[in-house]
Amino acid sequence: MTEEKPKLGIALSGGGARGIAHIGVLKALREEGIIPDVLAGASAGAIIGALHAAGKTPEEMLNFVKDSSIWRIFRVGIPYDGLTKLTYLRQRLKETLQEDSFEALQHKLFVTVANLNTGQLRTVSEGPLFDFVVASSSVPLVFKPIEIDGELYVDGGLINNLPVEPLLDEAQHVLGVNAMPTLPVTNKDIQTVFGIATRCFELSIYANSRANINQCHLVITPEELQQYHIFQFNKYQSIHDIGYRAAKKAMPDIVRMLAD
Repeated sequence: MTEEKPKLGIALSGGGARGIAHIGVLKALREEGIIPDVLAGASAGAIIGALHAAGKTPEEMLNFVKDSSIWRIFRVGIPYDGLTKLTYLRQRLKETLQEDSFEALQHKLFVTVANLNTGQLRTVSEGPLFDFVVASSSVPLVFKPIEIDGELYVDGGLINNLPVEPLLDEAQHVLGVNAMPTLPVTNKDIQTVFGIATRCFELSIYANSRANINQCHLVITPEELQQYHIFQFNKYQSIHDIGYRAAKKAMPDIVRMLAD
């Protein structure tokens, strides 16, 4: 007899601070008794995915973000080579999760990383966990690439910001949470170097996510997130609440999907 697939898989996109919205989505799902069985994440989605897969509650995930020291993870410094390390993120994962292992997680997790040497996307679901979560969160030109087995890896969102493919054969239904909405902006928003760079980053992410969005059975894209940039971590509560409201609004559709 063939083993039945888990009911729900969830793909969590990258998005920097916007990825905190994933916690709000997971909280809204939990309130309805809906617990994703298998997850795939890129960048911020990999962090939240790892915490959920380890059995952390939405409240515990938000506390992980709210920890006063957490800002050290994303503080952008300018050392001699122009890049900063994500050493503290690895330390926090080690303090929060029991084992550095995909196999030790309570739910199956896929993490995507971009291999700078080969130019290929790599999807990981077994072996050591922490280095791949950190690598998936290493935004190019901001954070140092992570060396694993002699090769350099960066943010999986560079190639695939909404990793849906690993879930299609793993779950009956796939819910995507896209934390990088792409809406029109005003000229005022794109007059500075930072504004232009941010907009170009958003457009490139949208381009590599479009096909995957279409593969999801249902997608939540909280449009309110566009008012926050990807390093605006001090707005964690507001961003969390945006994700929560978006999931609550989509809940009738989610329930109908799962009933099929």
